[in-house]
Amino acid sequence: MDKSNFFYELPPELIAQHPCEQRDNSRLLVLDRKNGEIYHKRFADIVDYLDEGDTLILNDTKVIPARIFGTKTSGALVEFLLLKCLDNGCWECLAGPGKKAKTGDEFSFGDGIMTGKVKEVLENGNRVMEFYHEGNIYEVLDEIGNMPLPPYITEQISDKDRYQTVYAKNLGSAAAPTAGLHFTDELFEKLKNKGVNVGFVTLHVGLGTFRPVKVEKIEDHIMHTESYHIPKETAELINKTKENGKRVVCVGTTSCRTLESASFDDGRVEECSNDTGIFIYPGYKFKCMEGLITNFHLPESTLIMLVSAFAGYESTMNAYKIAVEEKYRFFSFGDAMIII
Repeated sequence: MDKSNFFYELPPELIAQHPCEQRDNSRLLVLDRKNGEIYHKRFADIVDYLDEGDTLILNDTKVIPARIFGTKTSGALVEFLLLKCLDNGCWECLAGPGKKAKTGDEFSFGDGIMTGKVKEVLENGNRVMEFYHEGNIYEVLDEIGNMPLPPYITEQISDKDRYQTVYAKNLGSAAAPTAGLHFTDELFEKLKNKGVNVGFVTLHVGLGTFRPVKVEKIEDHIMHTESYHIPKETAELINKTKENGKRVVCVGTTSCRTLESASFDDGRVEECSNDTGIFIYPGYKFKCMEGLITNFHLPESTLIMLVSAFAGYESTMNAYKIAVEEKYRFFSFGDAMIII
């Protein structure tokens, strides 16, 4: 298929710049993938679309305040975005402007709270940085770093926790698994009372998921890899759910990509840790996931392609058309949809 098949017109005013004041009061578009019917609800109504014995799978990764500004010894200011901690303790980073961050260049961050040196420039243009600081780097980043909000969000948020899910636990992401931002502790209590199970996986979200598709034929696009972990208790919960004939519903495309990367042909999974570069687009046969909760994604992105693979291309593009007409809020801080 062509990349242009996944384009849609989006008025700029529908791009959400701030999260909904109450997490679960965002709007919810319900898409029945069997017949393409659409219903308009609030996110708190999601309890009505999950049955006793169904299992929600959520990504419990936690976003690092990984956007930091370094001052070069020459006085030049360079922005770094920490993407991935490497085996040697260094970090792979984006740097801009890149021409001011060459191998051997040194930087000061947070008025000297941390310093860093460019160890290597990779083929993809990313930098390998070695940082020097006292104590835990995550505590340092909490002090000097900013949340790495997507470029279509033009203001920093005052409360960093609003770019974290309420269940975020394992530090390591450069972006939030945004479908989970709508959940509240109270909503989880309602799900528990209904008999809906909740299991957690961890996939540390890199920028590869969000990078634009530059090739016209989507089959030629290559995803960047991201690391994931499925704990034993989650694997057992998924397998039990399937044995009982109930549904496994993923919260977000990252949870989906984790399960589909790790599952066997019969949909069962085992405890595992690995890297994945899975790219899901129409024609893909899902092995494990039977329902998806997700936000509205950018035109021509790998994420809308994944949704189209699950819900069907025509149904997905129609749902997006209706969401625009109904003035849903789009992207990371926007509204949600459930596909069942």
